[in-house]
Amino acid sequence: MRMRDWATAAATTAGSDQFGVDKLRDDMRLLAGDLEQLLRATANQTGKQVAQVRARAEESLKLARVRLADAQETAIARTRAAGQAADVYVRDNPWQALAIASAVGIALGIALSRAPFVDSSS
Repeated sequence: MRMRDWATAAATTAGSDQFGVDKLRDDMRLLAGDLEQLLRATANQTGKQVAQVRARAEESLKLARVRLADAQETAIARTRAAGQAADVYVRDNPWQALAIASAVGIALGIALSRAPFVDSSS
């Protein structure tokens, strides 16, 4: 695997997909919490219309949980694929990977050494 392929796989996994999955997970959890609260609040309500709304809400909640589980499985699979791609790249190109890691370490060291020191004791 070439460096460009590995970088593309890693960027795809860590970039917009991860943000999308995180946002989806947060939205689904919020929706699930709201629906559960609504269902508890209307548990003692009666009537045909309330029963229909409750049934639709319960079905939506089940569907949302299934979609969330699918999204999480997809994110996990993509993360594993990126990890495997990185592993293959490093095994195929150990010296190049070492040089890249060293360059990143040096750049981080320079950036951190130039950061202003903030004294938190005062």
